[in-house]
Amino acid sequence: MEAKVLDFNGKDTGRKVQLSDSVFGIEPNNHAVYLDVKQYLANQRQGTHKAKERAEVAGSTRKIKKQKGTGTARAGSAKNPLFKGGGTVFGPRPRSYSFKLNKSLKRLARKSAFSIKAKESNIIVLEDFNFETPNTKNFINVLKALELENKKSLFVLGDTNKNVYLSSRNLKGSSVVSSLELSTYAMLNANNLVLLESSLEIIEENLSK
Repeated sequence: MEAKVLDFNGKDTGRKVQLSDSVFGIEPNNHAVYLDVKQYLANQRQGTHKAKERAEVAGSTRKIKKQKGTGTARAGSAKNPLFKGGGTVFGPRPRSYSFKLNKSLKRLARKSAFSIKAKESNIIVLEDFNFETPNTKNFINVLKALELENKKSLFVLGDTNKNVYLSSRNLKGSSVVSSLELSTYAMLNANNLVLLESSLEIIEENLSK
């Protein structure tokens, strides 16, 4: 499929690029997308939750009442989980939520995400640009030129560009990543993908393996 190349003023440069059908034109695999997004969100969890169990609660271990004759259930220490202030039964413990996915499945998920965005016509190809210094106002002007100021957008750079990244860092609805930092979650979380020309070759090379 072909896509026209825009400049950072939002104007057509008259040039077109060919987007690989093996990356941008496949039948999306929804289950692969689900697994990759699930893994990404699981990796964001710290897993530091902890509840004190019976052996960890502070308190006396003496028997609080006699075994028989009270008319109620027998009870040992005040740390019994049935009592207020007692330990928690099967409470959460610190653990990692991460799990493994095959590289081929993750590639399929990213290709599926690209294909979804392409079918929705939510991919913009932009010629490479740079700022002399980090400047949020300049980046906002680029968003306005592309009519993205009120939409979530993800800019994909061919290589790390510190000035462009720092210019976008304060903006809530827009983010900038390099082509090697792409995730399925970030692509689907954005309304529009803005791919800089230099990123296309790297993306297609990495996902066509």
